[in-house]
Amino acid sequence: MMKNAVVLLSGGLDSATVLAMARAQGFACYTLSVDYGQRHHAELAAAQRVAQMLGAYEHRVINIDLTGFGGSALTDNNIAVPQQATEGIPLTYVPARNTIMLSLALAWAEVLQAQDIFIGVNAVDYSGYPDCRPAYIEAFERMANLATRAAVEGRPLTVHAPLLYLSKAEIIRQGNALGVDYAQTVSCYQADESGRACGVCDSCRLRSAGFIAAGVDDPTAYRAT
Repeated sequence: MMKNAVVLLSGGLDSATVLAMARAQGFACYTLSVDYGQRHHAELAAAQRVAQMLGAYEHRVINIDLTGFGGSALTDNNIAVPQQATEGIPLTYVPARNTIMLSLALAWAEVLQAQDIFIGVNAVDYSGYPDCRPAYIEAFERMANLATRAAVEGRPLTVHAPLLYLSKAEIIRQGNALGVDYAQTVSCYQADESGRACGVCDSCRLRSAGFIAAGVDDPTAYRAT
């Protein structure tokens, strides 16, 4: 019998790869996306495509409006998405985003009697977000196993972050081997309504460099400049 797992699915390259990896491990995958008011709203349509493409058992979108707080270039239209690499934690960091998303995944996992959550965070080729670090994932898992009835009753939860120590090129190679169609994904922080990428934001730069390093043709649709 297949074990249930909740997979956080943004619609981007990394989370699509994680979904393919979870499926390859034999999990029945329930995918969860969060509409938090992000500037790159096209990623939610991409998540729906990816969930269908990779055989998710069910795909849900939860709405939480983080524009009410702002504080990020992704949730506040008054803050521009940086066009060049910056030092330190970038303006595209969304306060508490991964904590909110993992908490929602945790709630659904309890309902599904799932003991596994998958998330596509990466600590190698990433933008410097503090909630993508191994210590954070470990801390959230400890918290989850203190806070849930399932864990108290002997069904502990594991947070899987299989991309943590992989380069973007390694992620792409693994996804290719698992049949991920990256043309269906959207990674750009300011993609247009059709999902076409800007080609200049931090996410676009990391994605493009990953395809080059992997020796794989980049299927990303870019806007005309």
